[in-house]
Amino acid sequence: MHNHYLPTTTHIKMADKYMLRVTAGSDYDEANQKLVHVNTEQPIKISNSKLDASLTVRVQNYRGEPVNSPSSCAYFNADPHKSDLYSISFSFTPKKDINGHDLVFGNDFDHPIKDKLPPGFGQAMKIAQWFIDPGLYGDAYADEPYLYGPFLSSINTLRVGEKKEPTEMKGSEDKPIVVSEGADGDGVEARKKAGLPDEANARKKHFLKEQHLKDFTFEEGRNYSCDFFNPYLDFNGKCSTEGGDSKRKKCPRRTTGSYTLSVGRRNESGDKIAQIS
Repeated sequence: MHNHYLPTTTHIKMADKYMLRVTAGSDYDEANQKLVHVNTEQPIKISNSKLDASLTVRVQNYRGEPVNSPSSCAYFNADPHKSDLYSISFSFTPKKDINGHDLVFGNDFDHPIKDKLPPGFGQAMKIAQWFIDPGLYGDAYADEPYLYGPFLSSINTLRVGEKKEPTEMKGSEDKPIVVSEGADGDGVEARKKAGLPDEANARKKHFLKEQHLKDFTFEEGRNYSCDFFNPYLDFNGKCSTEGGDSKRKKCPRRTTGSYTLSVGRRNESGDKIAQIS
């Protein structure tokens, strides 16, 4: 995984013998990347001209750097996440207003991967757009392939916080911070005023309409917390089942890429604000 768009970027690289190395920073420059301590409650802090962010990464059955990292964590014992294989959880506070239409989230690569794509990938992409996230768009066959979606319709959980200096929440190895859909403090009224549905799935569906994206503003100085997770992608390269059907499995190819949070569409002059690789 390799992010290159928030004021944070997270790179998840397959090291020798398929060990994972997860880093995060504000761009792709390795000099600006920090090693992420996976499966711990030690968040990485990232900051740039667009926002301040805090990031935590969890991977089930983790094998990677730093050596002797926990293979799992209590997050995966929580009822909503017992089947999930990874989580990218982060909070951010914009330093200036960001229009909801401009903020995107997804994957990108700095090198071609078309020779590594499995047969039928194009059709699988169409199915994903039809049944999983109609907001997805991208080009997996480009020299610098990417797959993005509007942040507001892509992120699994979104919590609107208060418009003040955020109080840092500290989790423990036994009681990790698990982000749930909702709001806190004056964020309750802000979420209601913005017309966000209470439930995550309803919120994602709401923001499939372009006008709803344009009508939303990530406010300067307001804290937002979110979590991106799923039970399908196994970074250890093992097969994972699709849709609970044990007969249908997909085995991710080992390669290097990023999860990215970006201001601006890929086909425009977008500013990368965070990256996880």
